[in-house]
Amino acid sequence: MPMLKLVTRTKFALAAAGVLAAGGGAVACATNPVTGKSQISLVSEAQEIQMGQEANQSIQAQMGLVQDPALQSYVSNLGKTLAANSERPNLPWEFHVVDDPIVNAFALPGGFIYVTRGLLSHVNNEAELVSVLGHEIGHVTYRHSVSQISKQQLAGLGLGIGSILSPTVARFGNIAAGGLQLLFLKYGRDAERESDLAGFRYSLQEGYDVREMASVFNTLSRVGQLEGGGGGGVPSWLSTHPDPESRAELAIARADSLSPGNRGTKVNREEYLQRIQGLTFGEDPRQGYFDGGTFYHPGMRFQFTVPQGWQTQNTAQAVLAGSPQQDALFQMTLGQGTPQAAAQQFFSQQGLQAAEVGNTTINGNQAVSGYFQAQTEQGVLRGLATFVGYGGGTFMLLGYAPAERFASYDATFRQTMGSFRQLTDQSRINVQPAKVELVRLTRAMSLEEFYRQYPSTVPIERIAVINEVEAGAQLQAGRSYKRVVGGMGTTN
Repeated sequence: MPMLKLVTRTKFALAAAGVLAAGGGAVACATNPVTGKSQISLVSEAQEIQMGQEANQSIQAQMGLVQDPALQSYVSNLGKTLAANSERPNLPWEFHVVDDPIVNAFALPGGFIYVTRGLLSHVNNEAELVSVLGHEIGHVTYRHSVSQISKQQLAGLGLGIGSILSPTVARFGNIAAGGLQLLFLKYGRDAERESDLAGFRYSLQEGYDVREMASVFNTLSRVGQLEGGGGGGVPSWLSTHPDPESRAELAIARADSLSPGNRGTKVNREEYLQRIQGLTFGEDPRQGYFDGGTFYHPGMRFQFTVPQGWQTQNTAQAVLAGSPQQDALFQMTLGQGTPQAAAQQFFSQQGLQAAEVGNTTINGNQAVSGYFQAQTEQGVLRGLATFVGYGGGTFMLLGYAPAERFASYDATFRQTMGSFRQLTDQSRINVQPAKVELVRLTRAMSLEEFYRQYPSTVPIERIAVINEVEAGAQLQAGRSYKRVVGGMGTTN
């Protein structure tokens, strides 16, 4: 199916809302497992676990897991060891590596923790990884997400769903479901400080060198700088976990406050690096990719082209393109049944007005197309929906905008949908992702010499970041360093 690597939270929002509704929304006080202090909570532990379990299924379906049982087991064992010695050892803890190139880690209520392959490719030892896992465990043990949900409910705000591309693109039931995500619950500085301390404490309990936690924050900062301080490549930890530079300084100060013999000694650099040998680096083109405004899916062998200048995204649920003015959205998802059955299901939705629905063909493929209009929370939405039969399945192509602006996008949507066709270019079909490859140095050399002798398909600036070294640094003999090989190449 079309794969886009963006963490969406729509089902999490619905699950949370349902659990809260089932609980009657009664205000209660609970004891924080870590602090021992009383706090207002609308969510019991059983409800918290239920929310996490439902969202866990959604996250795995939407993002997908890295298909490496040994790596999954390695991360899971590390996380469960930390969690077993936390303040909430009896939660149904799960730890997963999700197939996402963004540098990120996050936790769901109830003990469901995720790290991305993007994060694994950027950290350099087990102590660093453990500090990240410990930080996310801390959010769960302190019940930070539950506290945020409770505060929002008390304030009458609820759990909001917003458009990825623009708040002006209205939501309407399942029409825009592929393009929506739960607004990420932002933690305050107190919560982040608590989770930093928790990660520090859990790492220290297992004998890890807690000074390595600072390296994670420094790497997050450098990734953000490399990506220009904005855009889709900025690590989520950078946007939702503020001020990494000062937190790196605090981590060092915290470690220095301990006597040298009590800071922990485990780092396990080489062991960790061997675990990520061959890990996919960056976007995986086999799951679909944009190039020059055209989306190619090698596995399903189709392609289509979006207008020049439109913002694009590829998620596990939909391929998306938004207008430069952020007032129109195109999306492609998989439909159910034949084009006729999928169209009938879509156009018969309650509250939706259909017009000019009829059979057509798109580049030899049978299709059903028609206009629709619906009243949404943000006004009247108008759109064009086309259901194309291809490769034994049905693809749903939607283009929609506020009613007063739809006419200016009608021809654009038709052109985009009309570009859907079979992919026959073997160079596009056979494309492979870039991979992390380790090089164990037999002699010391500069970073620049390393890059010349062991070239990568990413720039030297990226190689410096993923190896946690600065430009001009001397690389040590006897140590392994990462380079990136294969793939389509990148520009940043």
